[in-house]
Amino acid sequence: MNTATDSMIELDIGLRWNNTFAQLGPDFYAPLAPQPLPAPYWVGHSASAGQALGLAQGWMQSPSVLDAVSGNRKIAGTQPLASVYSGHQFGVWAGQLGDGRAILLGEIAGQEVQLKGAGLTPFSRMGDGRAVLRSSIREFLCSEAMHGLGIPTSRALCVTGSDAPIRRETMETAAVVTRTAPSFIRFGHFEHFCHTDQPAQLETLANYVIDRFYPECRTTNQFDGNPFAALLHQVTQRTAHMVAHWQAVGFCHGVMNTDNMSILGLTIDYGPFQFLDAYDPGHICNHSDNQGRYAFNKQPNVAYWNLFCMGQALLPLIGDQTLALAALETFKTAYPAAFAQQMAAKLGFEKAQVEHRDLAEDVLKLMAVDKVDYTIFWRRLAHWARTCDGRDHSVRDLFMDDAGIDRWLLQYSELLAQDTRGLAADLMLKTNPKFVLRNHLGEIAIRAAVLKDFSKVGQLLQVLERPFDEHPQMEAFADFPPDWAGSISISCSS
Repeated sequence: MNTATDSMIELDIGLRWNNTFAQLGPDFYAPLAPQPLPAPYWVGHSASAGQALGLAQGWMQSPSVLDAVSGNRKIAGTQPLASVYSGHQFGVWAGQLGDGRAILLGEIAGQEVQLKGAGLTPFSRMGDGRAVLRSSIREFLCSEAMHGLGIPTSRALCVTGSDAPIRRETMETAAVVTRTAPSFIRFGHFEHFCHTDQPAQLETLANYVIDRFYPECRTTNQFDGNPFAALLHQVTQRTAHMVAHWQAVGFCHGVMNTDNMSILGLTIDYGPFQFLDAYDPGHICNHSDNQGRYAFNKQPNVAYWNLFCMGQALLPLIGDQTLALAALETFKTAYPAAFAQQMAAKLGFEKAQVEHRDLAEDVLKLMAVDKVDYTIFWRRLAHWARTCDGRDHSVRDLFMDDAGIDRWLLQYSELLAQDTRGLAADLMLKTNPKFVLRNHLGEIAIRAAVLKDFSKVGQLLQVLERPFDEHPQMEAFADFPPDWAGSISISCSS
């Protein structure tokens, strides 16, 4: 049997662990070791995520690494902990929350490394601290899919499974996701120290975030040189750009609570997410969202609301409500501009103009009426744009309103100058993915994994890491969803 030292050597030889978050002090976390996962086995791994961490090739073939990322062996140099935070959930103050199933090991190569599903913590709130195979596969695949799409996100190094029984709505099996990000600090961390009246800890946290991630906030003359107002502004800008990416690619997060919002503008905490199949602006992907608070078309406004919660938490440090509001108000220009630029690129234009915005709005209306498949439309349009051939009905055939789409295609083709069509099509093929992680694709991989067939996880990862490539051998992953896809139910327990 390998020793803990052996595991350390195989996992991070030549790498140095650090944990700057642990240096903030005991008010910020509870130290604890991961709970061992019985008889773990590999389910999936991301070679590119391992390369980003500096791991040696072949790390996923090591039994010691398998044990380490399943919580069965302590890795030398790590300081495992669960952090405390609070937050608003579905618009209601939920009080103290925290890492209920995630344990932070430390940092390597500038990335924090967490084990999600590693057992009970002091913040588990009536849970078991475990993750199930179903949700772990979804988070693993979507983290890497979003990275492949160029959307700011946490990443997933690997997922390991076990036959240990875990009860959710039904009996399932356990799994652990090893995920990474420069930081997992959330809006909720700041809310916690504000609402519990711990001003010293709030300032310590804000200074830590500024010094590590936003040092320019110390030198800016904007906001009267107030570094905390500048911090709020930076978070607002990053959040606006992240959500603009979501809306352009058709991604529904599903549970945009303030404790699921990254201070770095990263997509984190993949639960009841979904990429749109048929375009429905009001689509609700989370079956736990009875009021539709987190419907697809509401995500920008929810992000803005969450930023106000963040602003309220920082107000004791900013000390001037006018400055805080000025920082927050920039969302109203940053988000529309970022979204307009995203949509212009989807149409093949390098710089967004008013006519591009109008063109995008018009076609989205047509798509909404006819419930046109979102990803397939944009990919077909990218190919159609190269020639604008009226005999090519690949786009037209997606619509029932023939006259409406014909008018739109004519207007669109007139904006594409003859000599720039090829350039536009090239840009569109780099902007409009052929592959996204549709719910039914994830479900197929999950069903196979339950039977110990993990090949579908690997195949999906292959196309999701390079979603703009053609992958002709994987054509089925780019097809329309089957009829049964509409019956897939995704909730907060997912």
